[in-house]
Amino acid sequence: MTATRKAVILGAAGRDFHNFNVFFRDHAGYEVVAFTATQIPYIEHRTYPATLAGPRYPAGIPIFPESELPGLIHRFGVQDVFFAYSDVRHEQVMHLAALAFSCGASFHLLGPNDTMLKASKPVIAVVAARTGAGKSTVTRYLRSALAASGRKAVAVRHPMPYGRFDKAVERYATTEDVVRSGITVEEMEEYQQHVDEGGVVFAGVDYGQVLARAEAEADIILWDGGNNDMAFYRPDLTIAVLDPLRPGEEAGYFPGEANVRAADIIVINKVNAASGADVERARAAAQALNPAAPVVLMASQATLDRPELVRGKNVLVVEDGPSVTHGGLPEAVGAWAARRLGANLVDPRPYAVGSLREVYEKYPQLGSVLPALGYSAGQLEELRLSIDQVPCDAVVLGTPANLAAVVEIAKPVARVRFVAEDASSPTLQALVISILGGSCIHQQS
Repeated sequence: MTATRKAVILGAAGRDFHNFNVFFRDHAGYEVVAFTATQIPYIEHRTYPATLAGPRYPAGIPIFPESELPGLIHRFGVQDVFFAYSDVRHEQVMHLAALAFSCGASFHLLGPNDTMLKASKPVIAVVAARTGAGKSTVTRYLRSALAASGRKAVAVRHPMPYGRFDKAVERYATTEDVVRSGITVEEMEEYQQHVDEGGVVFAGVDYGQVLARAEAEADIILWDGGNNDMAFYRPDLTIAVLDPLRPGEEAGYFPGEANVRAADIIVINKVNAASGADVERARAAAQALNPAAPVVLMASQATLDRPELVRGKNVLVVEDGPSVTHGGLPEAVGAWAARRLGANLVDPRPYAVGSLREVYEKYPQLGSVLPALGYSAGQLEELRLSIDQVPCDAVVLGTPANLAAVVEIAKPVARVRFVAEDASSPTLQALVISILGGSCIHQQS
């Protein structure tokens, strides 16, 4: 009888939980003694609950900071370290491998054949080369296009169970669902615009249960990816979104490169905000990795609901958190929309408090914008105080979250809304409908 091997899963409260559920939970050959956490605050020192971990783990599974990995290997006699999060440089993955090796453990990555679930309905996966490329705008575009062709699609969002780990399935269909749920700001950022446009979005922790619920009410599943992670469901069609504002990064990050190589269609998004030269750099990089995939150009059009508050004024811009933190962008759509109206961006750094001040030290690329971070009640209060202290005429919310619904903002607020629009022919809609309507749709092997 083969001895059980002790394992640690390196994660960020998303892919790590999914890999555990589908590969390790009932695998007698492994005992997962711990998760580690990074990227997302307030995850470490919590426990993956026994209700989801299963009968082999009656006490659940503890979560530790990734910085404690060497000690965990020695303390628990760990033989195997499994990497399970996304949007990291290839070299960082190998630095962690070297660290595991130096402590005597093996280092592993689980691939699609071990982690993708098979659906009974067609799956279109929208993934990306980097965080902040605009996956959700493309997903919402596809939902609308499919609805126009008579197909009901629902979105399944990559997990972000940062506020709680014990809810296996989440379903959002209205703004009230989102606001009253008590979820974090980052989760709101991903769900809000889906429901604002009449869509339904599923998320949670157990993506087998999520899939069953989504299949029950949809003709097509739209996988709305997180970071630059791979899909959890085996796709019939993979669309990889590239950001020409960061050209040259397509082959530098894990697992974004895998997404570009596996794509059936490549979308270069935000072409209205990038130079022609950078769009062509992104195209060349994509075609070098995947010469067979057609390349589609799309614009990400941003509009402000109250432009009179912004035009020519001094404004504070609050941006989508992941895009301007581990996504590496100095600023995002809020800054772009404000500058188009001649606004002056007030630098929030001197006024940021608590963990918001610390984030500028951790992510030095951040420009004169405030990331919308609200992973706890305390951090939401720090966000409110930081906004309140900035001397400005108005606050521009570049974050998709309806932040004013969960944080009291004393200043006038203008919200940015953005949609994906076609910028080349054939359009993404035409390509997708053609594939879905033909005989060539099949699940990738």
